[in-house]
Amino acid sequence: MSSPAPTTPEWLGVVEWTLGERERFVWRDGEVVPYRTEPLPAPVNYGCLPGTLNPADAAEVDAVWLGEALPVGTETRLTPSGLLHLADGDHKVIFGEAQEAHLAALLAWFPPERGAKLLDAAAAQTWLAELGLTELGAADGIA
Repeated sequence: MSSPAPTTPEWLGVVEWTLGERERFVWRDGEVVPYRTEPLPAPVNYGCLPGTLNPADAAEVDAVWLGEALPVGTETRLTPSGLLHLADGDHKVIFGEAQEAHLAALLAWFPPERGAKLLDAAAAQTWLAELGLTELGAADGIA
């Protein structure tokens, strides 16, 4: 009997800022709360992976969702489709189908000195593992 094929980990993510909106929220103490009004609307859906920590900014790992606008507070359990790698280490895990227009908007969001570059799904999983995170550590910490 053969063993089952390995599965690609899924991660719990929470949307904090909706594509096209200026009102930004933040995940705090298990809920999404108002944060601030940004000068420009979000070019993608933006949020975090609750229960994780990125030492680059001492906050939850950041995530972006490509595609249609998702309401603030939307929770997803998805496999990353890529990684936005930044020179300062404040990388963003990418979820959703990588369409050229969405990727261009994401890259244009960051000034050149941040060195934004797109990496594949394997790079996202590798980086999360290097942080000492597992899907269970991230996904199971939220009720």
